[in-house]
Amino acid sequence: MEAEKKTPAVSDVGAWAMNVVSSVSLIMANKQLMSSSGYAFAFATTLTGFHFTVTALVGWISNATGYSVSKHVPLWELVWFSLVANTSITGMNLSLMLNSVGFYQISKLSMIPVVCLMEWVLNSKHYTTKVISAVIVVAAGVGICTVTDVEVNAKGFISACVAVFCTSLQQITIGSFQKKYNIGSFELLSKTAPIQALSLVILGPFVDYYLNGRSLLNYPFSGGATFFILLSCSLAVFCNMSQYLCIGRFSATSFQVLGHMKTVCVLILGWILFDSALTVKNILGMLLAVMGMVVYSWAVEAEKKAAAPIPRNMSDMLDGEDVPLKARVSGVHAGDLEDGEMKS
Repeated sequence: MEAEKKTPAVSDVGAWAMNVVSSVSLIMANKQLMSSSGYAFAFATTLTGFHFTVTALVGWISNATGYSVSKHVPLWELVWFSLVANTSITGMNLSLMLNSVGFYQISKLSMIPVVCLMEWVLNSKHYTTKVISAVIVVAAGVGICTVTDVEVNAKGFISACVAVFCTSLQQITIGSFQKKYNIGSFELLSKTAPIQALSLVILGPFVDYYLNGRSLLNYPFSGGATFFILLSCSLAVFCNMSQYLCIGRFSATSFQVLGHMKTVCVLILGWILFDSALTVKNILGMLLAVMGMVVYSWAVEAEKKAAAPIPRNMSDMLDGEDVPLKARVSGVHAGDLEDGEMKS
């Protein structure tokens, strides 16, 4: 974590850009891979297992070549984190299957207030009125441009609640682990990815069979499908890396709020590439969401500046009453004070 703060290999803007570009590209690739008009690879959980397998392989190569340094994180915490993360993935897939797309989008939007609440409970984090207002604007904008039909049932509602809770907890835990064990984002990802990969590759085909009644063994792998699976896995590496990086540098709340820029990009690209409908309601919702993101960014920066300590000038200290008594009595010069007192 310290290394990232002192000499970050990727700037803050670069980290957000990598997350948005890789996530949107991943969604576009998966749409081609999984849609009925594409290659109909309807095994989302198993595909996620493939993603983490490639991510784990990249992490292992990075550690083996000395590019990254492995730090100790207790195994039980890694297993606990992987359990929460995998439950999040399964819950999201079940929610999408059991509920309407409209309610699925609402459940995703509810992650913003849930993350805020959990950060307040777990980390005693407080939010200004400006930040809360911006969050409401973003949620309203994304809701306007994505939520259409809303249908829900008991099983779907429970699945959505489990998915929202586990996803929020997972994202908060990513930041907590980085601070607790002083570990970089990529190093932490290298620790968690192998466990998630192993569990999802083993259990994924069974979960997918329950979700859609189709067996992975019966899927006709073609050259095109294999290419898009490999492309999806490659993009997922950058998506996972940038997620850990953004949450580690900022917060789970910021990741949720600003992350909805991906939703806006997906709607626009869907209209450009796949002839998806783009109504006036969609456009107004997107504009409102972007406006909320801009206000949120401004509010967070204002909050940081207000909380930052005001630096004291040495000349001001020498002229005021804050000069150490020892310096006044001994007649210590400013240069001596700077070399001695201030550096001790």
